[in-house]
Amino acid sequence: MAMEIKKTANPDCGCDPYLLSLVETAQGQQPMAKQSGRSMGLLLASITGGAAIALSVVCFPFVSPALRRVVLPYVPASTQQVENVMKALSKSNNGGKRLIDLGSGDGRIVLAAGQRGFQSHGVELNTVLVLYSKLAAWRQRIKNATFSRQDLFKVDYTKYNKIVIFGVEEMMPELEALFEKSLTSSSQIIACRFPLPNWKPSHVIGEGIDTVWVYEV
Repeated sequence: MAMEIKKTANPDCGCDPYLLSLVETAQGQQPMAKQSGRSMGLLLASITGGAAIALSVVCFPFVSPALRRVVLPYVPASTQQVENVMKALSKSNNGGKRLIDLGSGDGRIVLAAGQRGFQSHGVELNTVLVLYSKLAAWRQRIKNATFSRQDLFKVDYTKYNKIVIFGVEEMMPELEALFEKSLTSSSQIIACRFPLPNWKPSHVIGEGIDTVWVYEV
């Protein structure tokens, strides 16, 4: 062992051969430490990137509707709102049973209508909410309540005679124009939270945020 130390030491420097051997050992370990640091950095970067991608996948269904021309936020209908909509359906002048809920959210209007014998369908842009609604219909065994991911401006309204909309104020004029072009006679529109701007409702049920405006076409 002593012979190896003497070989690595410089006899002309006057330094302790043992100290020189420690310095050389430390210098040899520096590249290994740098390599270990790089590996740790890559690992942390991979974990951070993976977490960011996972978060994006989870959040995208909630964010993507906001990228469209009309934002229909998810605000669950209250129990009173659901009751008011059901009252409006029971007071309809036509006996139609084909209902569509525009922006159906978690599906509670569609499910309640389905339980009352309506062939009810909900359209919603949020994929997570569509899947949740389908699961709720399956668990409650409501076979006449269905859901799809669809833009409400691309719906064939001739298939329905009951239309429920929980809209925002900014979109109601555009919806009104759409209904004028698309609806057939003997249709009923139930607007919740905000009325259609130019049409006169046949009757109004409830008050405050639970108000529903009923239009007979």
